Amino acid sequence: QVQLVESGGGLVQAGGSLRLSCAASGRTFSSSVMGWFRQAPGKEREFVAVITWSGRSTYYADSVKGRYTVSRDNAKNTVHLQMNSLKPEDTAVYYCAASFIGALTTRQADFGSWGQGTQVTVSS
Repeated sequence: QVQLVESGGGLVQAGGSLRLSCAASGRTFSSSVMGWFRQAPGKEREFVAVITWSGRSTYYADSVKGRYTVSRDNAKNTVHLQMNSLKPEDTAVYYCAASFIGALTTRQADFGSWGQGTQVTVSS
């Protein structure tokens, strides 16, 4: 298992940017697929982005493609989510999660470790 702590959330105006970070503890971080998910008020949690252990492959939800970028630094046990051109509909609690199934996945059930979440609020 790996323990995850998100940071970097906050309040930003529409069109602005935020960079979320997820710090991981545990020696298995470098072998994990890392994902970002979000949950808006009154809605189910949804997939946002995912990155393989090597960082060579990424995948994004259509709603954030071209605006968000996921990256990772295995030497520092961190994964980041750069969010640009933010919209009010991006407002949500953002979670990072780790999967050890060995393949790129967007299914929440494949992620066994979750952070506590960080709030992102985009004002219009």
